[in-house]
Amino acid sequence: MTEFTPNESQLETEQDLQEAQSGHQQEAAAAEPAGPTFADLGIDGCVLAALENIGYEKPSPIQEATIPLLLQGRDVVGLAQTGTGKTAAFAVPALSRLAELADLNGPSSTTKVLVLAPTRELALQVAEAFSSYAVNLEDFTVLPVYGGSSYGPQLGGLRRGAQVVVGTPGRVIDHLKRGSLQLEDLQYVVLDEADEMLRMGFAEDVETILSQTPEEKQVALFSATMPPAIRKIAQKYLRNPEEVTVKAKTTTAKNIRQRYLQVMGPHKLEAMTRLLEVEEHDGIIVFVRTKAATEEVAEKLRARGHAAAAINGDIPQQLREKTVDQLREGKIDILVATDVAARGLDVERISLVVNYDIPHDTESYVHRIGRTGRAGRTGDAVLFMTPREKYLLRAIERTTRQPVEQMPMPTVDDVNATRRQTFAQGITDAIEGEDLGLFRDLVDSYVAEHDVDPVEVAAALAVIAQDGRPFFAEELPELSKRKDRERRRDDRDGESGGRNRAPRSEEGKATYWMAVGHKHRAAPGAIVGALTNEGGLDGSDIGAIEIRPSFTLVGLPDDLSRDDLKRLGEIKINGQSLDIRMDRGPKGGGGSGAGRPRGGGYGDRPPRSGGRGPKGKQSFRGNDRFGGDRFGEGRDKRKPKFKKNY
Repeated sequence: MTEFTPNESQLETEQDLQEAQSGHQQEAAAAEPAGPTFADLGIDGCVLAALENIGYEKPSPIQEATIPLLLQGRDVVGLAQTGTGKTAAFAVPALSRLAELADLNGPSSTTKVLVLAPTRELALQVAEAFSSYAVNLEDFTVLPVYGGSSYGPQLGGLRRGAQVVVGTPGRVIDHLKRGSLQLEDLQYVVLDEADEMLRMGFAEDVETILSQTPEEKQVALFSATMPPAIRKIAQKYLRNPEEVTVKAKTTTAKNIRQRYLQVMGPHKLEAMTRLLEVEEHDGIIVFVRTKAATEEVAEKLRARGHAAAAINGDIPQQLREKTVDQLREGKIDILVATDVAARGLDVERISLVVNYDIPHDTESYVHRIGRTGRAGRTGDAVLFMTPREKYLLRAIERTTRQPVEQMPMPTVDDVNATRRQTFAQGITDAIEGEDLGLFRDLVDSYVAEHDVDPVEVAAALAVIAQDGRPFFAEELPELSKRKDRERRRDDRDGESGGRNRAPRSEEGKATYWMAVGHKHRAAPGAIVGALTNEGGLDGSDIGAIEIRPSFTLVGLPDDLSRDDLKRLGEIKINGQSLDIRMDRGPKGGGGSGAGRPRGGGYGDRPPRSGGRGPKGKQSFRGNDRFGGDRFGEGRDKRKPKFKKNY
């Protein structure tokens, strides 16, 4: 087993930290000891040129250790935390070997590389990385396949030919069963975030996929930990693997306050604008994941009255520099940027960094927040996180060895209180600092002529200044609807005493019946993984899960459409379709849940009651795993009836 401990010269983030604390970037760079470069690792020239164009200079420890081994054809088990550069560690050698084969045999249209990832977000990120490293390869295609999206584009991409397929286990199995994904020519398999895949219940799916791959292939397995289940897979499917362990030393400056806000994707803009209103900051950088998002977020912030601009790799360097100068001079206050565009950016007035999109790379996180708190000054960093991305937050905390404190979503009352204070302060500043003589005469003349109260005149002037914009913020419609549902539900429960009602994990949920149970080897992790990765639901959409011998009851949003139910019903767990539908209660049961699913008949289910389930029945509260409501304003503190690590 090979063990690497990175030193400060090997981590760009460590260099950023030193530079931020000392303020002497050139001196730090001059003192930096020499280390291996990507050119020293034997990488194909086309791939090496792409890395240099992106700006990569030195490999991270995991890359330095694994790339040579993989280029030699060895199987590798890489143990390293999320965010240590694992994607390049397996993508670069895979592409190098494909480039060499293309030089010998010409371009191929069959699938040569298969990467399995636990979530669609990670699959997209890995596919994007492959594409950026392969930019100089001719007739080369990378195709992400994942649940929650249409089969059409994926089927079309597979028919046209994709040398690299990156996918979630459930969708990969679907394509294998359809015959749309052929693995006869597969040469390279990667299991990325293997422990996370097993935790989400994909162990059987992973083994099913590996069993259908050619015996002669190269396998790379990357994981933050090595539980027995992963050790078993490594022993079964990897040939004499070299095990590489990297101990991360990435840290962050202690003068940067780090917080996270749990918020669903559609509400990030609202969270951002509330944050900007209730907290005072000077210069701000907002980091997003894509070039398109920089323009979109900057435009929406400008529409809400903020001085914002975007920078990304598509914007000419001269214009990027001009935009940064505007931030430095105070002509704009918010810069919306990608990681690449913000590389090397150093503006003293930056007091807040917002990770609008959480980075999958911990080094990127440290690099991002290092843009504030420079030269010993204090800074703030806020991370927006959806419930499904909590494992990335855990990885950041483990790698940086610093806690990231949770913050609540600023409420409408907080925003409106701030607006009142700002309004009053504006009046005070004008009285104390401006010459009001001309306007006082105009107001006096108007009052005398029209015989009105001066307060009415002042109010009219405020209306004019507001220019039709609403002064007070209002609650988002989605949140208001949920509160109304909660009040109605509380009223009903008060009348009936809550008898004969199914337990619900949170407001806005209804109980649904699914045609999988113990006899289908259904587990909570597999159900959550199927609904999120294949069904496109968010973790916060999933409530209590109760698994019975031949069926399962699960809490899901109460406004799912017929199309939603049809799509979810086609998902399979261990070969059994979910066939999901609204639960009507057991046959012969009383209360509001009486009835049964259409076409149902599940006699193994006892009458429902409001109390604890029968002994021996599994119950899992999905909301406890993912935490919080859609706005991140608090978590469900109730304990799950059954806990299962997966």
